[in-house]
Amino acid sequence: MRAQELPARLLNTSFTVAEALAGGVSSSRLRAADLRAPSRGIRIPRGADPTLLASLRALTALDHATAISELTSARARGIPLPFWADQRIHVSRTRGGTHPRRTGVVGHRTLLLPGEVEYVAGVRITSAARTWLDLAHHLPLADLVAAGDHLVNEHGSDHPFPREPLCTVADLRRVTMAHPKMKGKRNALAALDLIRPGADSVQETRMRLILLDHGVPEPELNVVLYDPWGYPQVWPDLAYPRQRLSVQYDGKVHGAERQYGRDIARATITAELGWQELRISAADLRGTRPSVVRKVQRALRSAGEPS
Repeated sequence: MRAQELPARLLNTSFTVAEALAGGVSSSRLRAADLRAPSRGIRIPRGADPTLLASLRALTALDHATAISELTSARARGIPLPFWADQRIHVSRTRGGTHPRRTGVVGHRTLLLPGEVEYVAGVRITSAARTWLDLAHHLPLADLVAAGDHLVNEHGSDHPFPREPLCTVADLRRVTMAHPKMKGKRNALAALDLIRPGADSVQETRMRLILLDHGVPEPELNVVLYDPWGYPQVWPDLAYPRQRLSVQYDGKVHGAERQYGRDIARATITAELGWQELRISAADLRGTRPSVVRKVQRALRSAGEPS
């Protein structure tokens, strides 16, 4: 006998047994082999490929006082995390209730203030700023700064890829100050002083922090090089405008032949505009005395700047 068709809205997402029954799905159908039960009261069609948020939707549908949070919220929002970060599902319930308890779920009971929980794709999830604050007790300083850089990253209309920030440094500071006894707050306060808009990758953030840690003057982000007619031509990853030094981080993608040609063209245009381009690789960021420090210091000295 052919199994009952599931409603289309249940085909590529997690759903609760209760909402399926309310939608006319029989209890026997919910025991069929083409459905898996990752947790009590939850089903996901086998062979489905839901997004992370869709796979978690049923968790918050079961308990409207619960929100996806911490490292799981960060992953769902695309916030960069180190490879070793906990892969388990983190959910939070505001203080006053019990800890969420489910297999494979890390439950937290915390103070969730108004505005710190929102709905994204039908899923209750902590806000971007609150998620960042929760990361403060999971991540070391550099990774927390990189997460913050990702959230506040923005580019104007003169950039090839204009971007609006997911939140601002002021938002991060406001939520941090609203939780005076929050675990990891000291780490968050230190990170707030280092977060800057304009970094497009963890490695760009890491490069900037390495320079600061070794006493090199702080570079600027979101600097645009214009041609004499006022058209934007070059977008340095890091820049020292007074010394007319453009620092470009070359990741793995820069090994491709087409990208290599673009990099050569960019260096030529940079020179024509009267700037020096310094290219940095992943190897330049390694070690206790990364060579990026020596390279930038040398470039600054050649431009007549003490370093």
